[in-house]
Amino acid sequence: MMEELVMKKSKVIMIGAGLANMAAAVYLIQEGRWNGEQITFYSLDDHGSNDGAPTETVTDEYWNKNHPLENQKGYVARGGRMLNYRTYVDLMDLLDRIPSATEPHMTAAEDTRDFDAKHRTFDKARLLEGGKGIIDGGHLGLNNKDRVLLTKLIAMPDSEEEKLDNVSISEYFKDDPHFFETNFWFMWETTFAFRLQSSAQELRRYMHQMIYEFTQIEHLVGVNRTRYNQYESIMLPLVNYLKDQGCHIVLNRLVTDWEFKETTMQDEITVTGLKMTNTETNEEEFVPVDDDTAVIFTNGSITDSATLGDFETPAPENMDYGAASSLWKKASERFYNVGNPDKFFADRNASEWVSFTLTTRDHILLNEITRITTQIPGNALNSFVSTSPITPLGQKDVNMSIVVHHQPHFTTQKPNETVIWGYFLYPRRRGEFVDKQYIKMNGKEMLQELIGQLSKVDPGPGNIRDKEAEIMASVINNVPVYMPYASALFNNRAKTDRPKVIPQHSTNLAFTGEFVEQPYQMIFTEQSAVRSGEIAAFHFAGIPMSRLVPTPRYDKDLKTLARAAKKMFA
Repeated sequence: MMEELVMKKSKVIMIGAGLANMAAAVYLIQEGRWNGEQITFYSLDDHGSNDGAPTETVTDEYWNKNHPLENQKGYVARGGRMLNYRTYVDLMDLLDRIPSATEPHMTAAEDTRDFDAKHRTFDKARLLEGGKGIIDGGHLGLNNKDRVLLTKLIAMPDSEEEKLDNVSISEYFKDDPHFFETNFWFMWETTFAFRLQSSAQELRRYMHQMIYEFTQIEHLVGVNRTRYNQYESIMLPLVNYLKDQGCHIVLNRLVTDWEFKETTMQDEITVTGLKMTNTETNEEEFVPVDDDTAVIFTNGSITDSATLGDFETPAPENMDYGAASSLWKKASERFYNVGNPDKFFADRNASEWVSFTLTTRDHILLNEITRITTQIPGNALNSFVSTSPITPLGQKDVNMSIVVHHQPHFTTQKPNETVIWGYFLYPRRRGEFVDKQYIKMNGKEMLQELIGQLSKVDPGPGNIRDKEAEIMASVINNVPVYMPYASALFNNRAKTDRPKVIPQHSTNLAFTGEFVEQPYQMIFTEQSAVRSGEIAAFHFAGIPMSRLVPTPRYDKDLKTLARAAKKMFA
């Protein structure tokens, strides 16, 4: 108890203004009874990885300002978020505490539940393949060897998780190459963005947390979606609320270094100051940290070093290590118990992907996709499986995926406009219709590749290719985004490579976000981000951890396990 008392603080500095730290601020205000004025954010932007905006408003942000775009029209969202109420319990708790930014008299959670109830996800074309059209994903395609290895993951208790330290997914299934040719794998890798090089430990956690998805993965009926893009539906309500509460959100700040208290014990962590750069003026600043102030730091970002292109310009490759991870690295060089950023940020080959956000001035393409996939916009994810081998193992794999959102996806979008998002999980692979690596393609070429993929699975009559000129004429912009660290949080690693939210012997520093270690939580989710912020807030406000939102354990539910087993053998 004594330690807890010492840890209680009355002010906080947040490094990073993404979902995790904003969640921490809300819990400090509502559960810790803090005044908003006690909370200060220093950040490059106020959205983190949950972005979404008109292109012209983001071209001067930190990562893009050295790469001016000729075409700044249309919209861009680097990624998109699928939610799941059954698992994302902390996120829904958070969103229930703040007003919606777009729907009067609703909380942000009520807004999402209201929209979702009226627009249920039922994906009828989760997988598509040339010569076959829509594939029946309900046939997972697993053989007995696949089932045995998956069952071992599902049956592995939390206490044995370290057995998968530094074991990649490809290594775990090394004697079972068939697994990577199953419909199950094609759906799993593209739903969650797992790659062959990703961590088997993380795959195990997903198997545990998402075990009920076995029975519905081909239709994604467990997926819930926000009314608009994640910025307007999740982040903007948080920004509005925190500003109303008097929090200080200081943007265009790059925190570059720490000042720590000199102690004889090398594991005792006390932050005494922060060095930062004002990225608008390039002036250096120093912020002292007194004994009564906590520092809550989001120690990695999957959208750090991400760059934009446009319809005629590919997204340039930015070689920066990343802003958050560079600061994390400086802490890890000094202290031994705060993880190892290199495991996540020094292997781009395992983590990079490219996405694109397409904006059109009419609905021709949207209507064609609706015709080919037999589903209306808003029903999730379409992945195109190659017709010939493209993997190092000489196997088929998914070329690309698209998400056709419910329209409008942005509040300022005109009624005649369409916004569609897509991504390439392996950006160094080459297009089937445009003979270039995806990373080298501009927005126009990515759209040509998409039209090509759609043409392969078009059931007729006629073919989408007949309308290619019309579709091209309808384009306002197509913004490619190169993200070197998009899957970095899944990179192969040991459990100790991520710091705990509250490292041992830390007096005032906490870590949050997707690169921290939390019991049982699966990363790359809005859930784990919020949970980490909630833990940090409770710690510094002196609130017992027993009051955290209870986490459901579906991997302990016999009915859920039985249904998953039945599906596995279907």
